[in-house]
Amino acid sequence: QVRLVESGGGLVQAGGSLRLSCAASGRTYRSYLMGWFRQAPGKEREFVAALWGTSGNTYYADSVKGRFTISRDNAANTVYLQMNSLKPEDTAVYYCAAAGVFRIYSESTSYDYWGQGTQVTVSS
Repeated sequence: QVRLVESGGGLVQAGGSLRLSCAASGRTYRSYLMGWFRQAPGKEREFVAALWGTSGNTYYADSVKGRFTISRDNAANTVYLQMNSLKPEDTAVYYCAAAGVFRIYSESTSYDYWGQGTQVTVSS
């Protein structure tokens, strides 16, 4: 079992930055597929970024490529999402997710564990 707790959300102006954190506890997550998803009101949950623990490879949605960076700190059992040049359309609840095996990283059904989410609001 893996427990995920997100933090770091908040209100920021367009062009600003935020760093989200996802603290993992329970079973070792270092080899896991870790993902960030987001869900805006009235919209489906969408893929943002993922990191495959075994290889360190990272993957991004086209909408955030070049602005967001996913990373991890194994000593702290934490995965981060650094978000720069934020836009109003980035406003959503952001969720951290984990999968014990590598699957299609962009599909929410690939993930076994989810955090409770953290709200990110970008004002124009």
